[in-house]
Amino acid sequence: MFYHSNKQEAFQAAQNNLRETQTLYEDIVKDSASYGHQLKHLKQEINETYQQIENALETASEHQRKQLETFQQDLKTIVNEVNELS
Repeated sequence: MFYHSNKQEAFQAAQNNLRETQTLYEDIVKDSASYGHQLKHLKQEINETYQQIENALETASEHQRKQLETFQQDLKTIVNEVNELS
Protein backbone atom coordinates (compact mmCIF):
# COMPACT_ATOMS: atom_id res chain seq x y z
CA MET A 1 0.00 0.00 0.00
CA PHE A 2 1.40 3.35 -1.01
CA TYR A 3 1.07 6.56 0.91
CA HIS A 4 -0.15 9.27 -1.43
CA SER A 5 0.79 12.77 -0.34
CA ASN A 6 -0.96 14.37 -3.29
CA LYS A 7 -4.69 14.90 -2.65
CA GLN A 8 -5.73 13.91 -6.15
CA GLU A 9 -3.56 10.78 -6.26
CA ALA A 10 -4.86 9.61 -2.89
CA PHE A 11 -8.46 10.27 -3.92
CA GLN A 12 -8.05 8.46 -7.24
CA ALA A 13 -6.41 5.48 -5.53
CA ALA A 14 -9.36 5.18 -3.15
CA GLN A 15 -11.83 5.56 -6.00
CA ASN A 16 -10.07 2.91 -8.09
CA ASN A 17 -9.92 0.50 -5.14
CA LEU A 18 -13.63 0.97 -4.53
CA ARG A 19 -14.41 0.23 -8.18
CA GLU A 20 -12.29 -2.91 -8.05
CA THR A 21 -14.02 -4.03 -4.86
CA GLN A 22 -17.44 -3.41 -6.39
CA THR A 23 -16.47 -5.43 -9.47
CA LEU A 24 -15.22 -8.32 -7.34
CA TYR A 25 -18.44 -8.26 -5.33
CA GLU A 26 -20.62 -8.22 -8.45
CA ASP A 27 -18.66 -11.08 -10.02
CA ILE A 28 -18.71 -13.42 -7.01
CA VAL A 29 -20.49 -16.68 -7.77
CA LYS A 30 -22.18 -18.10 -4.67
CA ASP A 31 -22.59 -21.64 -5.95
CA SER A 32 -19.12 -21.87 -7.49
CA ALA A 33 -16.48 -24.30 -6.26
CA SER A 34 -14.15 -21.33 -5.85
CA TYR A 35 -16.66 -19.30 -3.79
CA GLY A 36 -14.56 -19.49 -0.61
CA HIS A 37 -11.49 -18.24 -2.46
CA GLN A 38 -13.50 -15.47 -4.13
CA LEU A 39 -14.92 -14.42 -0.77
CA LYS A 40 -11.48 -14.35 0.86
CA HIS A 41 -10.12 -12.22 -1.98
CA LEU A 42 -13.09 -9.87 -1.73
CA LYS A 43 -12.57 -9.43 2.02
CA GLN A 44 -8.89 -8.59 1.44
CA GLU A 45 -9.88 -6.06 -1.19
CA ILE A 46 -12.45 -4.53 1.17
CA ASN A 47 -9.77 -4.06 3.85
CA GLU A 48 -7.37 -2.47 1.35
CA THR A 49 -10.11 -0.14 0.13
CA TYR A 50 -10.94 0.96 3.68
CA GLN A 51 -7.24 1.74 4.19
CA GLN A 52 -7.04 3.69 0.93
CA ILE A 53 -10.10 5.73 1.86
CA GLU A 54 -8.65 6.50 5.30
CA ASN A 55 -5.38 7.52 3.68
CA ALA A 56 -7.19 9.80 1.22
CA LEU A 57 -9.22 11.41 4.00
CA GLU A 58 -5.97 12.64 5.58
CA THR A 59 -5.28 14.99 2.67
CA ALA A 60 -8.73 15.42 1.11
CA SER A 61 -10.33 18.69 0.14
CA GLU A 62 -13.84 19.33 1.44
CA HIS A 63 -15.42 18.13 -1.80
CA GLN A 64 -13.25 15.00 -1.87
CA ARG A 65 -14.06 14.31 1.78
CA LYS A 66 -17.79 14.18 0.99
CA GLN A 67 -17.18 11.77 -1.87
CA LEU A 68 -14.88 9.63 0.27
CA GLU A 69 -17.55 9.42 2.95
CA THR A 70 -19.95 8.21 0.26
CA PHE A 71 -17.33 5.63 -0.74
CA GLN A 72 -17.23 4.46 2.88
CA GLN A 73 -21.01 4.04 2.88
CA ASP A 74 -20.88 2.10 -0.40
CA LEU A 75 -18.21 -0.16 1.06
CA LYS A 76 -20.22 -0.64 4.24
CA THR A 77 -23.17 -1.78 2.14
CA ILE A 78 -20.98 -4.37 0.43
CA VAL A 79 -19.65 -5.54 3.82
CA ASN A 80 -23.19 -5.94 5.16
CA GLU A 81 -24.23 -7.94 2.10
CA VAL A 82 -21.10 -10.13 2.28
CA ASN A 83 -21.81 -10.81 5.95
CA GLU A 84 -25.29 -12.00 5.01
CA LEU A 85 -23.78 -14.39 2.46
CA SER A 86 -21.29 -15.99 4.83
